[in-house]
Amino acid sequence: MLERIDHDAGIRELRLARPPVNALDPGLIRALREAVETAPRDGAEALLISGAPGMFSAGLDVPVLLTLDHAALEPVWRDFFGLAAALACSPIPSVAAITGHSPAGGAVLAVHCDYRVMARGSYRIGLNEVQVGLTVPDCIQHALARLVGAYRAERLLVAGTMLESEAAQAIGFVDELADVEHVVTRAMIWLRELLALPREAMRATRVQARVDLAAVYADPARLPIQSFLDGWFAPEAQTVLKALVAQLKSGKSR
Repeated sequence: MLERIDHDAGIRELRLARPPVNALDPGLIRALREAVETAPRDGAEALLISGAPGMFSAGLDVPVLLTLDHAALEPVWRDFFGLAAALACSPIPSVAAITGHSPAGGAVLAVHCDYRVMARGSYRIGLNEVQVGLTVPDCIQHALARLVGAYRAERLLVAGTMLESEAAQAIGFVDELADVEHVVTRAMIWLRELLALPREAMRATRVQARVDLAAVYADPARLPIQSFLDGWFAPEAQTVLKALVAQLKSGKSR
Protein backbone atom coordinates (compact mmCIF):
# COMPACT_ATOMS: atom_id res chain seq x y z
CA MET A 1 0.00 0.00 0.00
CA LEU A 2 2.78 2.43 0.94
CA GLU A 3 6.46 1.64 0.54
CA ARG A 4 9.05 3.49 2.62
CA ILE A 5 12.49 3.67 1.01
CA ASP A 6 15.39 5.45 2.68
CA HIS A 7 17.92 6.95 0.28
CA ASP A 8 21.20 8.78 0.80
CA ALA A 9 21.29 12.33 2.23
CA GLY A 10 18.44 11.46 4.57
CA ILE A 11 15.82 11.38 1.81
CA ARG A 12 12.82 9.16 2.57
CA GLU A 13 10.70 8.10 -0.37
CA LEU A 14 7.04 7.31 0.23
CA ARG A 15 5.96 5.29 -2.79
CA LEU A 16 2.24 4.82 -3.35
CA ALA A 17 1.74 1.12 -4.05
CA ARG A 18 -1.97 0.40 -4.21
CA PRO A 19 -2.66 -1.02 -7.69
CA PRO A 20 -4.09 -0.42 -10.12
CA VAL A 21 -4.34 3.39 -9.79
CA ASN A 22 -3.09 4.25 -6.27
CA ALA A 23 -6.54 5.41 -5.24
CA LEU A 24 -6.65 6.95 -1.77
CA ASP A 25 -8.75 4.73 0.46
CA PRO A 26 -8.95 5.13 4.26
CA GLY A 27 -5.96 2.87 4.87
CA LEU A 28 -3.66 4.61 2.42
CA ILE A 29 -4.70 8.07 3.61
CA ARG A 30 -3.96 7.11 7.22
CA ALA A 31 -0.65 5.45 6.29
CA LEU A 32 0.47 8.53 4.33
CA ARG A 33 -0.47 10.90 7.13
CA GLU A 34 1.43 8.87 9.71
CA ALA A 35 4.44 8.50 7.42
CA VAL A 36 4.66 12.26 6.74
CA GLU A 37 4.21 13.12 10.42
CA THR A 38 6.76 10.62 11.72
CA ALA A 39 9.48 11.09 9.10
CA PRO A 40 11.15 14.09 10.82
CA ARG A 41 11.10 12.27 14.17
CA ASP A 42 12.76 9.27 12.51
CA GLY A 43 15.63 11.47 11.34
CA ALA A 44 14.57 11.96 7.72
CA GLU A 45 15.88 15.19 6.20
CA ALA A 46 13.47 15.31 3.26
CA LEU A 47 10.46 13.52 1.77
CA LEU A 48 9.83 12.30 -1.77
CA ILE A 49 6.32 11.11 -2.64
CA SER A 50 6.11 8.96 -5.77
CA GLY A 51 3.69 6.66 -7.59
CA ALA A 52 3.77 4.06 -10.33
CA PRO A 53 4.93 4.84 -13.88
CA GLY A 54 1.95 6.38 -15.65
CA MET A 55 -0.08 6.94 -12.49
CA PHE A 56 0.80 9.06 -9.48
CA SER A 57 -2.61 8.76 -7.82
CA ALA A 58 -6.12 8.69 -9.25
CA GLY A 59 -7.34 10.55 -6.18
CA LEU A 60 -9.89 9.44 -3.65
CA ASP A 61 -11.20 5.88 -3.87
CA VAL A 62 -14.79 6.97 -4.49
CA PRO A 63 -16.29 3.45 -4.76
CA VAL A 64 -14.92 2.56 -1.32
CA LEU A 65 -15.76 5.89 0.30
CA LEU A 66 -19.36 5.77 -0.95
CA THR A 67 -19.91 2.64 1.14
CA LEU A 68 -19.18 4.55 4.38
CA ASP A 69 -21.80 6.33 6.43
CA HIS A 70 -21.38 9.73 8.08
CA ALA A 71 -19.80 8.35 11.26
CA ALA A 72 -17.34 6.12 9.40
CA LEU A 73 -16.33 8.80 6.92
CA GLU A 74 -15.58 11.57 9.43
CA PRO A 75 -12.25 10.07 10.61
CA VAL A 76 -11.27 9.55 6.98
CA TRP A 77 -11.67 13.27 6.26
CA ARG A 78 -9.80 14.08 9.47
CA ASP A 79 -6.91 12.00 8.18
CA PHE A 80 -7.14 13.54 4.70
CA PHE A 81 -6.99 17.11 5.97
CA GLY A 82 -4.42 16.00 8.55
CA LEU A 83 -2.27 14.68 5.69
CA ALA A 84 -2.48 18.01 3.86
CA ALA A 85 -1.63 19.79 7.11
CA ALA A 86 1.33 17.50 7.74
CA LEU A 87 2.80 18.36 4.34
CA ALA A 88 2.02 22.07 4.66
CA CYS A 89 3.59 22.33 8.12
CA SER A 90 6.36 19.77 7.80
CA PRO A 91 9.74 20.91 9.15
CA ILE A 92 11.47 19.06 6.31
CA PRO A 93 11.15 19.75 2.56
CA SER A 94 9.10 17.51 0.31
CA VAL A 95 8.91 16.92 -3.43
CA ALA A 96 6.13 15.26 -5.40
CA ALA A 97 7.49 12.92 -8.07
CA ILE A 98 4.34 12.95 -10.21
CA THR A 99 4.94 9.80 -12.21
CA GLY A 100 1.74 10.07 -14.28
CA HIS A 101 -1.86 11.16 -13.98
CA SER A 102 -2.72 13.11 -10.84
CA PRO A 103 -6.36 14.19 -10.55
CA ALA A 104 -8.11 15.48 -7.43
CA GLY A 105 -6.56 13.89 -4.33
CA GLY A 106 -3.32 13.22 -6.17
CA ALA A 107 -3.09 16.91 -7.05
CA VAL A 108 -3.86 17.82 -3.43
CA LEU A 109 -0.75 15.91 -2.34
CA ALA A 110 1.34 17.64 -5.01
CA VAL A 111 0.32 21.24 -4.31
CA HIS A 112 1.25 20.92 -0.63
CA CYS A 113 4.80 19.78 -1.38
CA ASP A 114 7.73 22.17 -1.81
CA TYR A 115 8.40 21.17 -5.43
CA ARG A 116 6.78 19.13 -8.17
CA VAL A 117 8.44 17.08 -10.93
CA MET A 118 5.89 15.67 -13.39
CA ALA A 119 6.08 13.13 -16.18
CA ARG A 120 6.30 14.75 -19.60
CA GLY A 121 3.60 13.96 -22.15
CA SER A 122 -0.14 13.38 -22.12
CA TYR A 123 -0.40 12.89 -18.35
CA ARG A 124 -2.88 15.19 -16.65
CA ILE A 125 -3.16 16.96 -13.30
CA GLY A 126 -5.87 19.07 -11.75
CA LEU A 127 -8.25 19.73 -8.89
CA ASN A 128 -11.36 18.51 -10.70
CA GLU A 129 -13.61 18.13 -7.65
CA VAL A 130 -16.34 20.37 -9.12
CA GLN A 131 -16.78 17.89 -11.96
CA VAL A 132 -17.81 15.23 -9.43
CA GLY A 133 -20.06 17.52 -7.43
CA LEU A 134 -17.66 18.52 -4.66
CA THR A 135 -16.45 21.91 -3.46
CA VAL A 136 -12.70 22.41 -3.14
CA PRO A 137 -12.02 23.47 0.48
CA ASP A 138 -10.54 26.93 1.00
CA CYS A 139 -7.28 25.60 2.46
CA ILE A 140 -6.66 23.53 -0.66
CA GLN A 141 -7.67 26.44 -2.89
CA HIS A 142 -5.03 28.52 -1.08
CA ALA A 143 -2.36 25.90 -1.76
CA LEU A 144 -3.07 26.07 -5.50
CA ALA A 145 -3.39 29.86 -5.62
CA ARG A 146 0.08 30.38 -4.14
CA LEU A 147 1.47 28.39 -7.08
CA VAL A 148 -0.46 29.78 -10.04
CA GLY A 149 -1.97 33.05 -8.76
CA ALA A 150 -5.44 33.79 -7.44
CA TYR A 151 -7.26 34.47 -10.71
CA ARG A 152 -5.81 31.50 -12.60
CA ALA A 153 -6.56 29.25 -9.62
CA GLU A 154 -10.15 30.51 -9.65
CA ARG A 155 -10.59 29.62 -13.30
CA LEU A 156 -9.06 26.16 -12.86
CA LEU A 157 -11.00 25.35 -9.68
CA VAL A 158 -14.42 26.59 -10.80
CA ALA A 159 -14.20 24.58 -14.03
CA GLY A 160 -12.44 21.59 -12.48
CA THR A 161 -9.88 21.79 -15.28
CA MET A 162 -7.40 19.00 -15.90
CA LEU A 163 -4.13 20.10 -17.53
CA GLU A 164 -1.59 18.11 -19.49
CA SER A 165 1.88 18.29 -18.02
CA GLU A 166 3.31 20.91 -20.41
CA ALA A 167 0.40 23.27 -19.76
CA ALA A 168 0.69 22.65 -16.02
CA GLN A 169 4.37 23.61 -16.07
CA ALA A 170 3.70 26.69 -18.18
CA ILE A 171 1.51 28.20 -15.44
CA GLY A 172 3.53 27.01 -12.44
CA PHE A 173 1.24 24.20 -11.33
CA VAL A 174 4.31 21.94 -11.57
CA ASP A 175 7.93 23.05 -11.53
CA GLU A 176 9.74 20.64 -13.81
CA LEU A 177 9.06 17.96 -16.41
CA ALA A 178 10.99 14.76 -17.05
CA ASP A 179 10.48 11.57 -19.01
CA VAL A 180 8.35 9.26 -16.90
CA GLU A 181 11.26 6.93 -16.13
CA HIS A 182 13.36 9.84 -14.86
CA VAL A 183 10.81 11.67 -12.69
CA VAL A 184 11.99 10.16 -9.40
CA THR A 185 15.63 10.70 -10.34
CA ARG A 186 15.04 14.38 -11.06
CA ALA A 187 13.12 14.75 -7.80
CA MET A 188 16.04 13.19 -5.93
CA ILE A 189 18.49 15.56 -7.61
CA TRP A 190 16.41 18.58 -6.59
CA LEU A 191 16.30 17.42 -2.97
CA ARG A 192 20.02 16.63 -2.84
CA GLU A 193 20.85 20.11 -4.15
CA LEU A 194 18.55 21.68 -1.57
CA LEU A 195 20.02 19.64 1.27
CA ALA A 196 23.55 20.60 0.20
CA LEU A 197 22.85 24.23 1.12
CA PRO A 198 23.77 25.57 4.58
CA ARG A 199 21.17 23.61 6.56
CA GLU A 200 19.95 26.06 9.18
CA ALA A 201 19.74 28.99 6.77
CA MET A 202 17.81 26.89 4.26
CA ARG A 203 15.38 25.59 6.86
CA ALA A 204 14.70 28.99 8.41
CA THR A 205 14.14 30.60 5.00
CA ARG A 206 11.86 27.77 3.95
CA VAL A 207 9.69 28.18 7.05
CA GLN A 208 9.36 31.91 6.40
CA ALA A 209 8.53 31.37 2.74
CA ARG A 210 5.78 28.85 3.58
CA VAL A 211 4.28 30.67 6.56
CA ASP A 212 1.10 31.53 4.65
CA LEU A 213 0.48 27.88 3.78
CA ALA A 214 1.22 26.68 7.29
CA ALA A 215 -1.11 29.33 8.71
CA VAL A 216 -4.22 27.96 7.02
CA TYR A 217 -3.57 24.59 8.67
CA ALA A 218 -2.30 25.86 12.02
CA ASP A 219 -5.55 25.30 13.94
CA PRO A 220 -6.94 21.77 13.43
CA ALA A 221 -10.30 22.89 14.86
CA ARG A 222 -10.73 25.32 11.95
CA LEU A 223 -10.13 22.82 9.17
CA PRO A 224 -13.28 22.44 7.01
CA ILE A 225 -13.86 18.80 7.88
CA GLN A 226 -17.55 19.09 8.72
CA SER A 227 -18.38 21.28 5.75
CA PHE A 228 -16.62 18.87 3.38
CA LEU A 229 -18.43 15.96 5.03
CA ASP A 230 -21.77 17.75 4.58
CA GLY A 231 -20.90 18.49 0.96
CA TRP A 232 -20.06 14.84 0.31
CA PHE A 233 -23.51 13.75 1.48
CA ALA A 234 -25.34 16.57 -0.33
CA PRO A 235 -27.87 15.22 -2.88
CA GLU A 236 -26.08 16.68 -5.91
CA ALA A 237 -22.71 15.26 -4.89
CA GLN A 238 -24.15 11.83 -4.13
CA THR A 239 -25.93 11.71 -7.48
CA VAL A 240 -22.81 12.66 -9.43
CA LEU A 241 -20.50 10.39 -7.41
CA LYS A 242 -22.79 7.37 -7.76
CA ALA A 243 -23.09 7.99 -11.50
CA LEU A 244 -19.28 8.10 -11.68
CA VAL A 245 -18.98 4.77 -9.88
CA ALA A 246 -21.60 3.22 -12.16
CA GLN A 247 -19.65 4.45 -15.17
CA LEU A 248 -16.43 2.99 -13.76
CA LYS A 249 -18.08 -0.37 -13.12
CA SER A 250 -19.57 -0.37 -16.61
CA GLY A 251 -16.13 0.31 -18.08
CA LYS A 252 -14.58 -2.55 -16.12
CA SER A 253 -17.26 -4.95 -17.30
CA ARG A 254 -16.55 -4.33 -20.98
